[in-house]
Amino acid sequence: MKVPRPLQNLVEAFEKLPGIGPKTAQRLTYYLLHVPQTQLEDFAESLENLKKDTVLCSICKNVAESDPCPICLDISRDKNMILVVEQPLDILAIEKTGKYKGRYHVLHGSINPLDNIGPDEIYIKQLLKRVEESQSRASTLQDKQESGRVEEIIIATNPTMEGDATAMYISKKLKVTSDKLKVTRLGMGIPTGADLEYADETTLIQALEGRRVL
Repeated sequence: MKVPRPLQNLVEAFEKLPGIGPKTAQRLTYYLLHVPQTQLEDFAESLENLKKDTVLCSICKNVAESDPCPICLDISRDKNMILVVEQPLDILAIEKTGKYKGRYHVLHGSINPLDNIGPDEIYIKQLLKRVEESQSRASTLQDKQESGRVEEIIIATNPTMEGDATAMYISKKLKVTSDKLKVTRLGMGIPTGADLEYADETTLIQALEGRRVL
């Protein structure tokens, strides 16, 4: 039986999404076929505006509606600490714990030579620049909190081969930038091979509290 072209087009579109196989794509497509037209139009509008109405924060590279993002604008956040994550979803997971009060930096990926993703393909240079600029400002101001000098970088890349390689690369680069900078890695609690976004709040709190120096 030949599937109508409009349905087949949507099935193929769904299959391009991560974690969506052929059967799931077909189920989603036929489900939407029975949804009222107004809901479909709202869904289509949300997709159309997904990138139109969002921006990457010029400071931390998080996804937001404005630049700088609300976290970077929050004067109550600790300017002396930056937690580095792979994806914006990781920030949501950390924020749910309520235990971290510093700033963030989103890499939007990890170093993966098999997929031709090197350091230049993710936001590592921007992180190094943030640290360097904070060191420069601190040289003219005595109050380290007021100057925004970065004192600690917490690397919270996923505990995978790619995440570990990214963490080691960043650590080496940061140590060249400043020998006084504290570079730490999330502690035990996150299972090897797991993604940060799926970790529960208790596990993340333990990982933050048990972070180790790289």
